[in-house]
Amino acid sequence: MELNNILPTIIAQPQLHARWLNTLSLMENTGARKISASEDPVTVTYIILKHAAEEHRHAFYLKKQIEKVQEDLCPTYAGEYLLAPAYSKYYLNQLDVDVCRYLKKELKLTGSELRFAAYLLVTYAIEVRADELYPVYQEALDNVGSKVNVKSIILEEEGHLEEMINQLQKFSPEWELHAQKAVDIETRLFGQWVEALSTSLA
Repeated sequence: MELNNILPTIIAQPQLHARWLNTLSLMENTGARKISASEDPVTVTYIILKHAAEEHRHAFYLKKQIEKVQEDLCPTYAGEYLLAPAYSKYYLNQLDVDVCRYLKKELKLTGSELRFAAYLLVTYAIEVRADELYPVYQEALDNVGSKVNVKSIILEEEGHLEEMINQLQKFSPEWELHAQKAVDIETRLFGQWVEALSTSLA
């Protein structure tokens, strides 16, 4: 099941649309918290701080968009206010675990080096996905003249992807090989998430 086949069904029903926005907000917030958790307390850079702040803002912005669907929906990230809650929480955590496993095996990284490399690869894979997901969602919104919009997120995510590539180029001359591995892992997990979304709508 492709995401663009599911989105019209979600957008057409306020309760589902609110839960979809809340789910995206949860995932942005999870990503922001993961970036913050990977920070070195001394050597954290401007780019990492900027990225964490913008992901937190995306989580807030998506939460705010729920009011355009209907007020007083989805007050928290509790399961009943999410779509496919188990998978939505599992997806980013599992991506982190699988990328760390790959880095330990292939590059023998540990400690702060492992945390930083995992931040680079996981975030890169997520930005590649965001560059695909948000435009598809925006098109579905435009098709029905929805008041909800994610254009500001699309612009910032494009900038994030460039920043991640710049950091990866400094990280390793073989960065593309490692980045592709992270994308392959993410693609598998994303497919499972979309299937879970589809099942939750059936």
